[in-house]
Amino acid sequence: MLSNGNGELKKQEQQPFKIFVGYDTKEDLAYEVCRRSILKRSSIPVQITPIKQSDLRNNGLYWRQRGKLESTEFSFSRFLTPFLADYQGWAMFVDCDFLYLADIKELTDLIDDKYAIMCVQHDYAPKETTKMDGAVQTVYPRKNWSSMVLYNCGHPSNKALTPEVVNSETGAFLHRFQWLQDDQIGSVPFVWNFLEGHNKVVEGDSSTFPKAIHYTRGGPWFEAWKNCEFADLWLAEMEEYLKEASEV
Repeated sequence: MLSNGNGELKKQEQQPFKIFVGYDTKEDLAYEVCRRSILKRSSIPVQITPIKQSDLRNNGLYWRQRGKLESTEFSFSRFLTPFLADYQGWAMFVDCDFLYLADIKELTDLIDDKYAIMCVQHDYAPKETTKMDGAVQTVYPRKNWSSMVLYNCGHPSNKALTPEVVNSETGAFLHRFQWLQDDQIGSVPFVWNFLEGHNKVVEGDSSTFPKAIHYTRGGPWFEAWKNCEFADLWLAEMEEYLKEASEV
């Protein structure tokens, strides 16, 4: 981590790194496998919390109606991450359809306090018209930028992400980070949000090997995507999770 001189990052390094994972009732297994893949490889303490829409509604933090184009239950609730982290320190939001292959410390080492957020800045225009279990595939600027975000929760600009704003603003405003100036958005190497079916591994170039695979079109937990690229890696992780769960 790059410090801004105020000691906040050093102080935070002594605390677990907060990770909020988008949770969808149709993808419970995906969440559990994503969670395990992080914990298994992390060399630093982490605190993983699912963002469950039902809990947020029960607590009066989420009340917007689900739109026809929302493919998951966390399409908008993800933007409550700074609020849920008490607007303090750095935290990560990630979709549940990720599989981590590397130590999350490598990602936190990239953090730079001068940014309000950091993410992989994809140029992604999918050709498919549907994804997952038949959800509509949409195309819009900065698509998939919001699927894995490092939030500088204490940054003044992120104070704009109140429950009221998250429940009322448009998808364009939120998913394109329009509460921020462009120079407040830092970049992360694409291997930390490696889009299955889009990003490619270059043989012999280790800088292109995925550190976190994002099954954005749909992962092998969906029948239609059981043979997608890297399905074997996810299935192997799933088998290990199920084995461990059965032994508890």
